[in-house]
Amino acid sequence: MYARKGYELVKDLANGEKGQLQPFNEDLFNQVVDQCTQHYLELQALISYGNRKMQEESVDVRETRNSDHYGALIHHLSLIRNKRCLMAYVHNRAEVIQNFAWKVGLELLELPEEIQEKLSPSEKNYFGKHSSALQSYMAEVGIDLNVGPWTDHISVTERWVIMYHYAMVALADEEGYKAYDSISRETRVYDPKSKMEQEFANWICLTKDMVPPKDPYIKVRVLDDMGEGILLSDKTANLARHSMHFLKRTDAEQYIARGLMEELTG
Repeated sequence: MYARKGYELVKDLANGEKGQLQPFNEDLFNQVVDQCTQHYLELQALISYGNRKMQEESVDVRETRNSDHYGALIHHLSLIRNKRCLMAYVHNRAEVIQNFAWKVGLELLELPEEIQEKLSPSEKNYFGKHSSALQSYMAEVGIDLNVGPWTDHISVTERWVIMYHYAMVALADEEGYKAYDSISRETRVYDPKSKMEQEFANWICLTKDMVPPKDPYIKVRVLDDMGEGILLSDKTANLARHSMHFLKRTDAEQYIARGLMEELTG
């Protein structure tokens, strides 16, 4: 059946866990591409043959349709459907790959091996260029990739208001600045022109805390033996396999993203 392979490709994507990647199905992907090529060749042949035949019979092409035209229509619609399936597959995987930069961290030159194994060569190249573009942008607007050591001493509200403000100002978003100004007045965090805010501009991390945390500490279980004396922001810890700890969210998130820890809820 026409477009069946395209359907299987999208189904393969949908079967994966949300936000996670299945290994790139290169074989099925190439089969869909080959089908697109075949549909295109069949379409061109039917259109050429049909038009030539109708001209020989002196029939108005705009008013008369024969089996060749309907056959061409089937190939055309199948080609469009396969194209949409291919684009959906590539686009949705690209969105997940973009999120890796925020979850795993831009400071990594390469993704963990277990993730790289699931990517095609073009996807690996895409991740590298996407991360480089973000790093270049952050450097240009004066935003560092790592939170400064003193930021742990300010409140979550202060941190979020500052991060939101500078992100909006960096993007020249007038509406975003108005929204920040409103929040600042309501919470009375500090003067927008204060030294604190100006200094914080160089210490914002856009890859941390994508959602405002409810609690700065979380309970986690270690999934893989990580050794003793692991240096965290406020202490050292022995992160043995299956051990449980109460850690700062900012310390634990990088390990959770790499599959070395899991957050315990409830």
